[in-house]
Amino acid sequence: MLNNIQPQQGQQGGFAPHPGYQQEVAPVISMKEWLVTLLIMIIPIVNIIMMFVFAFGEGNPSKKNYFKASLLFAAIILAIYIVIMILFAGALFSALSSSSY
Repeated sequence: MLNNIQPQQGQQGGFAPHPGYQQEVAPVISMKEWLVTLLIMIIPIVNIIMMFVFAFGEGNPSKKNYFKASLLFAAIILAIYIVIMILFAGALFSALSSSSY
């Protein structure tokens, strides 16, 4: 049966890496480091700057990916807010111009 085949040590997903290949593993981010990061994220304005520093600076790849995803999500939310504000502004100006005597 194919389901009983176990990958050999060093394999992921059943694919064997070529000889001499060693996968680098990022160190685990400690709880202390996450607490400091979250405390920094509480500070207004500094949090936005630090998101870019964490996303594009040197550091743990997991932390970098988290902040890149956070920045992308923030950009999407900002774009949605801008579209909504433009729609409301257009509706407001339309209402004001049509109600003039």
